[in-house]
Amino acid sequence: MSIEVNNESGFACDEAEFAALGRHVLDAMHVHPQTDLSILLVGTEVMSELHVQWMDEPGPTDVLSFPMDELRPGADGEVTPAGLLGDVVLCPDVAARQALDAGHSTMEELLLLTTHGILHLLGYDHAVPEEEKEMFALQRQLLLTFLAGR
Repeated sequence: MSIEVNNESGFACDEAEFAALGRHVLDAMHVHPQTDLSILLVGTEVMSELHVQWMDEPGPTDVLSFPMDELRPGADGEVTPAGLLGDVVLCPDVAARQALDAGHSTMEELLLLTTHGILHLLGYDHAVPEEEKEMFALQRQLLLTFLAGR
């Protein structure tokens, strides 16, 4: 499994933590071990440009996901085919504001957003209440099991 983490944001963080989380989520979701994932941290200006370009919405957002091979989760004994999962793009400045409102650290918020972004790459969405309930419960479970294992 290749998980590439690039920090172009200027936010000081441990990139290895993002890679470890990515491995945890992909393993838990039975994604083939040779699947590639990219995690990129960017500043508000870059995120604003991406948000307008891809979502036609102004201003920066917290996380964007760009799927590549449209892989879906596997099951016990049935991993997905190997491939290129896609890119998760994070904006630490937006995450910092959200973390303050939520009462936890920016790094915790970024880990939550990373999990959220990976689930989007795997086809999860939260456009309707049933999907939101499923995705957010899975997101919480994956993050809690990751944090418990640290």
